[in-house]
Amino acid sequence: MKNGIVSILKGKFLVSGGAPKNWLFLVFASFLATVMISSSHSADRKVHKLAALNEEVKELRSQFVEMRSDVQRLKLESTVRLTVADKGLLPSETPPKKIKVKSTTP
Repeated sequence: MKNGIVSILKGKFLVSGGAPKNWLFLVFASFLATVMISSSHSADRKVHKLAALNEEVKELRSQFVEMRSDVQRLKLESTVRLTVADKGLLPSETPPKKIKVKSTTP
């Protein structure tokens, strides 16, 4: 048991008679490890990008709500009245009259 561990630590399995098989396996294992690490980094990158996009969506949603409330405030009659008063327009003193049109269908 001790000799087996010592021979592995010294790397005798790399220079013995069946070494080409061992080298081929090590190259294959190294390739798989590289692919796995690359895949992991790619997944991490996507997770970080997704988190950043979620933050951007939250920010844009809050801007939308803020702008919508500003527009609703600007559409109020009192705000429009103040805006056009600066230009010399005043509300009408007489209420509007309803026009009724009688249709003449044969």
